[in-house]
Amino acid sequence: MTAWETLALFSSALAAGAINAVAGGGTVLTFPVLLAGGCGAVVANATSSFALTVGTAGSLFGFRRHWPSTRLWLSRFLPGSILGGLLGSALVHLQGEALFVKAVPWLLLFATSLFLAQKPLQRWTEHRLRRASSPLAAPTLPIATCIALQAAVALYGGYFGAGIGILMLAILAFMGLTDIHQMNALKNMLGATINATASLYFALSGLVDWHRASIMIAGALIGYWLGAHFSQKIPQSTVRSLVVAIGLAISAAMFWNMLHS
Repeated sequence: MTAWETLALFSSALAAGAINAVAGGGTVLTFPVLLAGGCGAVVANATSSFALTVGTAGSLFGFRRHWPSTRLWLSRFLPGSILGGLLGSALVHLQGEALFVKAVPWLLLFATSLFLAQKPLQRWTEHRLRRASSPLAAPTLPIATCIALQAAVALYGGYFGAGIGILMLAILAFMGLTDIHQMNALKNMLGATINATASLYFALSGLVDWHRASIMIAGALIGYWLGAHFSQKIPQSTVRSLVVAIGLAISAAMFWNMLHS
């Protein structure tokens, strides 16, 4: 591995950690860098997921005072989140490189579209919170349906993972939760569970490139700290625009390569 590749891995993970701390969507940066460095798509996905999981799990501590209020919801959502994350990561492994390579452009486009939809969904969630008159509004969807939707998000999260945060917040709003801090605490805990489950499967299956992962973990930890520390000074609209532009450009390039290969 050259010095330039080492720098690219560290820098992309640092940027991804900072972006995840501010707005989310960092996988759009780390995954293509691993592909460009010669990793296969499955190994790149596993390595990126493992490296960024460390920083994601660290965000739980900031919401520790909301942990007691999430116990009931965790007991409902954790089983499906663990099972979905496990099945999604197993699907990546078992289907083979060829199928996953064909899915990659669509996955990146979907993740970028989710990121683009984040602000409208956030405005809808905030509108719902303003209209609520109690900490728990009447659910828009039955609890069982929300649990099934969370399991589906976990399946996608174990398979690829970019954009699961905004999907989970939407599900929690549909469920009737209106305390945004409680929602974020629950979303972070469920997201960490999904990512940790997938990462553990990837690690035990021998899919993680440990040399590259160690470089990216160092960058991600610094990036998460910088993002959390300077989050109030960084214009989130600028971050979102940059991530969307990069995601669309990379998706277009991958579609072009797929059509002409």
